[in-house]
This record gives sequence, C-alpha cells and structure tokens, in this order.
Amino acid sequence: MSILNALRSDSYVDISQYRDQHFKGNRYEQEKLLKLSCSLYVGNLSFYTTEEQVYELFSKSGDVKRIVMGLDKVKKTACGFCFVEYYTRADSEHAMRFVNGTRLDDRIIRTDWDAGFKEGRQYGRGKSGGQVRDEYRQDYDPARGGYGKIIKK
Repeated sequence: MSILNALRSDSYVDISQYRDQHFKGNRYEQEKLLKLSCSLYVGNLSFYTTEEQVYELFSKSGDVKRIVMGLDKVKKTACGFCFVEYYTRADSEHAMRFVNGTRLDDRIIRTDWDAGFKEGRQYGRGKSGGQVRDEYRQDYDPARGGYGKIIKK
C-alpha cells in the first residue's frame, strides 16, 4: 500500500474481514455489495434495548431509512442485534465512524457493514433460537439472558 492510499484509508469505513456465511452469492458479489451498502449490522445489544433507543443513537449520524431488530427465532423476543439502514452511503459511513464502539444501554456496541437486509435474516441462527455467540458464552451477562445456553443445560 502506498503512503497516499494509507492517508486516504479510513479503518472505520473499510469493510472488515467478517463475511456472512449464509450470503446467497459468491464472495466477489458480496464484497461489491458491502462496498456500496447503506446497511449496517449492529451487535452486542442488550436484549432490553428498544428500537426507539437504536433510532435515537443512529439518527445522529444521518437519516435512518429503517431498523430491523434481531429476534430469537423461537421466542420472537430481542436477541442482541439489529440492522440499521440509511438512505445514503455517507450517512452510514458517519455511523461506522462515530457510533461504532459507543455505549448504548450500558453496553459497548459494534457496527459492521451489511450487504443488505433480506427477510429472514432478523432471526438468530443459534440452535436455541438466539445468536450462536450466546450459546457458548461462559460468563454471566444479565443484559443478554444470563449464562450461555449450553452452560444452562
């Protein structure tokens, strides 16, 4: 990478190494969508965080088109993530720069680019209905349902 490219680089706006393994298409198509996307995945939310709280925080970065809260596929209750879609790439870049790593509901949230929300993705992919990461968690986290699901058994 040249010095000029390094100066133009913005680690908050660059796409991360994470890729959705359930993406329907090849890696090239996914990368192209991520680079043009106005949608963000938001993780590490409390199960008690509301859509209104998410809107209040993310609307500070620009005009929010819609918010889709992540749900436990069995219980249909919040399970700690959501998707935030903006009208413009610039607004979504602002959120990546300024909202990622901030505190919401006393939790440090993380944002990442999303290739675009499709119906069905709002449900947790874990065996118990929630997020996979909550099944293997060994610590007690009252904002995410207590101990991990595997530990409870």
